[in-house]
Amino acid sequence: MKHGKKYVEAAKAIDRAALYDPEEAIALVKKTATAKFDETVEVHVRTGCDGRHADQQVRGAVVLPNGTGKTVRVLVFAKGAKAEEAQAAGADYVGEMDLVPRIQNEGWLDFDVVVATPDMMGVVGRLGRILGPKGLMPNPKAGTVTMDVTKAIQDIKAGKIEYRLDKSNIIHVPIGKASFSEEQLKENFDALMEALNKARPSAVKGAYLRTVTMASTMGPGVKVNPLKVQ
Repeated sequence: MKHGKKYVEAAKAIDRAALYDPEEAIALVKKTATAKFDETVEVHVRTGCDGRHADQQVRGAVVLPNGTGKTVRVLVFAKGAKAEEAQAAGADYVGEMDLVPRIQNEGWLDFDVVVATPDMMGVVGRLGRILGPKGLMPNPKAGTVTMDVTKAIQDIKAGKIEYRLDKSNIIHVPIGKASFSEEQLKENFDALMEALNKARPSAVKGAYLRTVTMASTMGPGVKVNPLKVQ
């Protein structure tokens, strides 16, 4: 993959062989985020898990203390009093069966997170083929299948993010924007790492957090010393 001049220049500031302290890594990521837009700062964690085994799955959610810097659109599947509660709590879209053809036939996907009350999961299940591959399927572990729709919506709007293993046993999570202060990014990073450490499956033997890399959307990766975050 050929990189542009800005990326090549930015990469010179980073020692690819070094493992940085989290504070140093954050400073470097901010320094090398030179795009014309406010880049997202992401953390990529390669784990020692084997996601093919149910007892080594890692999935959950954490509320970042300083939010993600992104406006999140929330769709809620609920009916009756719970639908009214969701609207009052600030959901962007609320519905039930009426939303199924819109998503299935019209390809409507103008939302970032889907929340559902447990009694609506039969309806939401019909959309599994569409929502599943996009990581939008509600899940009890992530707190998106719940009767407490108010708390779910408030947490998401406040900066709640989901984390889960991909097929390569890597977790990819945004922790804010390049415009955030170093302190804000560090607080968000610490909250994420604390959640990941708590979520460590007991079945994992050996190193759990193998590599931790931080990068902005267009910038080079900066390796964080995994021993400093366990």
